Amino acid sequence: MVKLTILYRRPADLPAFELNYNQNLALLERMPGIQRRQACTVIGGPAGQSTYYRILEFYFEDLPTLDAALRSPQGQAAGRDLMTFAPDAELVFAEVYED
Repeated sequence: MVKLTILYRRPADLPAFELNYNQNLALLERMPGIQRRQACTVIGGPAGQSTYYRILEFYFEDLPTLDAALRSPQGQAAGRDLMTFAPDAELVFAEVYED
């Protein structure tokens, strides 16, 4: 299993971010092949407030399925939209090992 993690930095304008985030989440959820989704609100860390505000994780069967989701019309639309309101978001691909 692999996952796409999107790390959103703490925005200056929270109400505008929330509106755009929710609209973008609806687009992201239309990507094909998603097996599971987790949405997190960051509450801090050992050093206090984090530079991250939200974390989204989308799980896929394998890397080719993730790649196909990102290249799909739905993935392309979601990516374009993401870059309009959170151009500093970090996207990370990771292999997931579970027992």
